[in-house]
Amino acid sequence: MIGFLKPAAHRELLPAGKVDATYRRLRLQVFIGIFLGYAGYYLVRKNFTLAMPYLIELGYSKTDLGFALSGVSIAYGLSKFIMGSVSDRSNARAFMTLGLTCSAFVMIFMGTVPVATSSVTIMFLLLLMNGWFQGMGWPPCGRVMVHWFSTNERGTKMAIWNVAHNIGGGMVGPIAILAMAMFADWHSILYVHGFFSLAAALLVFLLVRDTPQSEGLPTIEHHRKDFPRTFDYGESHEKELSARAIFFEHVLNNKLLWTIAIANAFVYFVRYGVLDWAPTYLNEVKQFSFEQSGWAYAFYEFAGIPGTLLCGWLSDKWFNGRRAPVSVGYLLLTLLCVVVYWKNPPGNPNLDIAMLIGIGFFIYGPIMLIGVQALDLVPKKAAGTAAGFTGLFGYVGGAVAANVVIGYVVDTAGWNAGFSLLAGATVVAMALISMTWRAEHRATRKLLQSTPDSPT
Repeated sequence: MIGFLKPAAHRELLPAGKVDATYRRLRLQVFIGIFLGYAGYYLVRKNFTLAMPYLIELGYSKTDLGFALSGVSIAYGLSKFIMGSVSDRSNARAFMTLGLTCSAFVMIFMGTVPVATSSVTIMFLLLLMNGWFQGMGWPPCGRVMVHWFSTNERGTKMAIWNVAHNIGGGMVGPIAILAMAMFADWHSILYVHGFFSLAAALLVFLLVRDTPQSEGLPTIEHHRKDFPRTFDYGESHEKELSARAIFFEHVLNNKLLWTIAIANAFVYFVRYGVLDWAPTYLNEVKQFSFEQSGWAYAFYEFAGIPGTLLCGWLSDKWFNGRRAPVSVGYLLLTLLCVVVYWKNPPGNPNLDIAMLIGIGFFIYGPIMLIGVQALDLVPKKAAGTAAGFTGLFGYVGGAVAANVVIGYVVDTAGWNAGFSLLAGATVVAMALISMTWRAEHRATRKLLQSTPDSPT
């Protein structure tokens, strides 16, 4: 990597007396930076869905808008994988700032230049660009996580960080309501979020640092005396890897990574099948107003915060770090909420909102656990690529289908057909994750037996 994206150079170690205090300060600082930054990414990822009812009034069909919206998911999935490899060889601070800034400008352009929403093709291309820049958000956060937080604390820290996208996604609705109140123009739903995201990009640049070594600190493994169990850690794991080594030695030959990636596609189909179409479904079928839909959208995202934290705690404390049992249980409860949300007749808004809260509470746990597994299965210098690999399946396989397939199916066969697909996808996701249950149990037992004195 060259130029301003080049990984920050290692500095001479600080005096031993300064290491602990500097580590505490910088760990909190970089965590806040990636938390606020990733929330900022979500402000300009899904705000387009709240503008869709207005675009339908202009004559666009659900199939049209589903196609346009798929641009985000197609590009995001590819970018998260491809740019994940670039991120593994880049300075996390510069990489994350660049992606968020570009994504914000795309949304500002869409909201301020009339031609941007004048055709499905133009909207698709702009959302495709936005999706590519969005793919530059998760990988640098993963790079920061594996460099600044060690194995036995990463599950908890990842669970806390993961709620950033719930906060960012949850703020999309309230900010849209504020924008409409201030400007009385649906275009403001696009550009106001863009300006908020620019502010978040500035915070990323001010707070995030690349690696501990670039700040004169020892590696996190040596600092906390906590070394990975899934592979033999050595000094070679602190050297930047080539793209070939990342792809062919640590990602593409990893069977467990393939399994959770395929499962991720169906989990994301449910996540975005509910989320992206909620404003339109609530407006058309449940007779919600724009304000009601905006708040329901927010509640869905905010509910993921306690759900994700509880999911991480259950996985660590009740199941000794195994992810499959918790994910399957969460998805079973997601299925129940989806069915009630679907079958509840119009005129019961409180139950609709309660079910959206339930879906949001349960669906984000499995998403978080799949991300944690991806980071744990590879060396830290391949973390962004591993996360991007599962994201590729999640977005290109799951989210794109949620945009395009559900839009087409609802247009041609109605909402009942669309919800049948969501219910079926939940069942398939449970079945796939169940296939990893025994393998995960064997691996955990073997690792515990082979490293009885390893840190816990």
